[in-house]
Amino acid sequence: MHTTVKKSPLNVLLNAVLEPRDADFWLQKINPLWSVEQALGKIVHKDQTAQDTLSFTLQVNKHFQMGEAGQHHPVFVVVNGVRYERTYSLSKIDDKHVLLTVKKVVGGKVSTWLLEQAQVGDILELGQPFGEMTLPKTTAPLVLLAAGSGITPMYSLLQNLVQTQQITDQNVTLLYWVKTQADAAFVQQFQAWSAQYSNFKFQLLCTQEAPQAARLNAEHLALVDHLEQATVYACGPSGFAKQAEQVFSQAQLIQTEAFSMSAESSAEAGFVNVTLTQSNKVVTIPKGQSILVSLEQQNIKPKHGCRMGICNKCACNKAEGSTKNIINGAQNAEPGNLLKICVNSAQSDLIIDL
Repeated sequence: MHTTVKKSPLNVLLNAVLEPRDADFWLQKINPLWSVEQALGKIVHKDQTAQDTLSFTLQVNKHFQMGEAGQHHPVFVVVNGVRYERTYSLSKIDDKHVLLTVKKVVGGKVSTWLLEQAQVGDILELGQPFGEMTLPKTTAPLVLLAAGSGITPMYSLLQNLVQTQQITDQNVTLLYWVKTQADAAFVQQFQAWSAQYSNFKFQLLCTQEAPQAARLNAEHLALVDHLEQATVYACGPSGFAKQAEQVFSQAQLIQTEAFSMSAESSAEAGFVNVTLTQSNKVVTIPKGQSILVSLEQQNIKPKHGCRMGICNKCACNKAEGSTKNIINGAQNAEPGNLLKICVNSAQSDLIIDL
């Protein structure tokens, strides 16, 4: 069934006279959230959620499409005249407002700008939602594992469970690793939900503060009931995600997302040549490092989005060569494969369609 979207007379007129970007320029002189087609959010409130972490309440315009709980949205900002795209998990507040939570990343241009310079009234451009770590359709036990800023999609999932009252019919466990209590976001809300709903278990594990908790390992299986029937979601650095897949391998389903890559392994020292067929270039990059990062260091700017292997914007065809997935360690030497350059490193000379 085809649905026709009815445009306002003003939009029809503007489209006939101006390009969308030109029309937006004049529309936003009247109202900064007005746009012909851009999804925009205005910062209307910001709050300190944890150490080096802020939550921004965004008022969104009619073009914004809210994803399912647990999905991610591209967020575009302009820093010193350069437009950057980063990916964040948003939580729905109501039909006109969403919550964007950002933890400062050392050396991160976007997170630093948002935490140190973004002000109430600033406008952010938002992209279409993506990601498959959404709420299961069953009421089987749900286990949520989060490390650091990997808590944001888990918060969105839990918020949806509470809003729909599904949490009363489903056993849910949240294990949340941080360095110190000051680094933990949404803790009061998690504790309140834990007190209110007997089906929800929450445990905060601080790895650098007494009583010092261990990093994720097999001993944490004792905190989970009915693992064989459970769906397990894990989000955190790539090392955490890989460990979760190994420790919780007996779960009915396990799905992981990594928001940052582990450091380069010293066992993967050396360099390889990468032939870029579309650019007609050959560049030398280090083994063990993300191909995307390596190319950017050569002042080559491939198309990309989330930088965590979910959105597929950076995917290209690999004609020849061997690569290794930085998140799960999987190696691929088959020719003619689709390659996500943000989460793969080169293991041999490569030929890729870029």
